[in-house]
Amino acid sequence: MRTLPAIVSSVAFLLAGPEVVLAQPKPAPAASAPGAGAELPPQEVEEDALKALKRMGAYLDTLKTFGLTANTTLEVVTVDGQRLQLDGVTTYKVRRPNGFVIDLKSDIKNRTFIYDGKTFTISAPELKYYATVPAPGSNIATLDAIHDRYGISLPLEDLFHWNGDKTREDQLISGFVVGPATIDGVATEQYAFREKDMDWQVWIQKGERPLPKKLVIIDKTDPTGPTYVARLSWTENPQLTQQDFTFTPASDAKPIRLMAQR
Repeated sequence: MRTLPAIVSSVAFLLAGPEVVLAQPKPAPAASAPGAGAELPPQEVEEDALKALKRMGAYLDTLKTFGLTANTTLEVVTVDGQRLQLDGVTTYKVRRPNGFVIDLKSDIKNRTFIYDGKTFTISAPELKYYATVPAPGSNIATLDAIHDRYGISLPLEDLFHWNGDKTREDQLISGFVVGPATIDGVATEQYAFREKDMDWQVWIQKGERPLPKKLVIIDKTDPTGPTYVARLSWTENPQLTQQDFTFTPASDAKPIRLMAQR
């Protein structure tokens, strides 16, 4: 699966577009970040923090369908050092194991991604174009395939990967319980984690439904520290039909070819 900085980068592209020139990554001073081949410090992950992640992932895996609204903010830095915040709203309809619609809207860009169990479509309704390609038979296989072939990483695709991802657990350098917090009127517990290239936090709802309610990701591969924040509102097990995952292009929309990476 992709790293979280890759997700930050993909969201930056989707929200910012060519109109905003972002700062290019520069080598960080040797004293502030491990260099190439540097040995990482030993893992110091609190057992309670790791158990919370596993419990959250196991619960998400029980949802046969879900709806999700993510109110997002991406904080970036321009080439002349000015810090900007780019807001957006992303909505999800997800059916396990083989269907999703991800609709991303911002003041700069609108994109819709549809997977119906057989094909994957990316649509730009305001630009009046779309592209459709064959896809594998599951959500996770489709996410992997479109990334590997076309370089596309979808916003918050980690929601499909939380449970059973031993790779992510092995990448943790540290993790700890921050403490209780209220997110949009919901009681949560806040957790902070560190990996080689990122710091990230998740706020998990207390009780029998341990849903992630907020996510913060800081990309440490860029010294300007691009930061992605998402506040999550869930609908559990809504009634969804095949029609929810069927793409019907507008009469004036034009099909284009989705180019594979070389």
